[in-house]
Amino acid sequence: MKTSIGIKNENLAKVAEVLVTTLADEFVLYTKTRKAHWNVEGPDFYNKHLFFEAQYGQLDDIIDDLAERIRTLGHYAPATLREYLELTHLSEHHLESNDSLTYIRALLSDHESIIIHLRENIENFAVEFRDSGTSDYITGLLEAHEKMAWMLRSHLK
Repeated sequence: MKTSIGIKNENLAKVAEVLVTTLADEFVLYTKTRKAHWNVEGPDFYNKHLFFEAQYGQLDDIIDDLAERIRTLGHYAPATLREYLELTHLSEHHLESNDSLTYIRALLSDHESIIIHLRENIENFAVEFRDSGTSDYITGLLEAHEKMAWMLRSHLK
């Protein structure tokens, strides 16, 4: 059934395209954060194990909300690892160490990359695609990533 919410179909498709890429980025970041949770080592293991758990929990909620936003706009959310790896602008890489600071630096870089990507699209959603709802949603998502990045960055001082 056609989605009729006051936004042109071609604009809905363009918004969904950006959101699908964002969903892939979120899923890759979620997976990398899970890896940090499972594999972190060192004298701060327990503290960082819990810290990474809290962060991947937030990302899990973001992933679900984002997929549902895509569905709300009448499009389908990708849900395979192959699709996510083809769509993401993040990269998988093997870290040289399993200490917390190595994971924190890598995760912080990914959050900052997502923040930049989100910031570049907020105005496009509202102005070019006439979708203030997604613009507002992405602004909230940007703020969540900024806070998560701040939490990571604070460990590096």
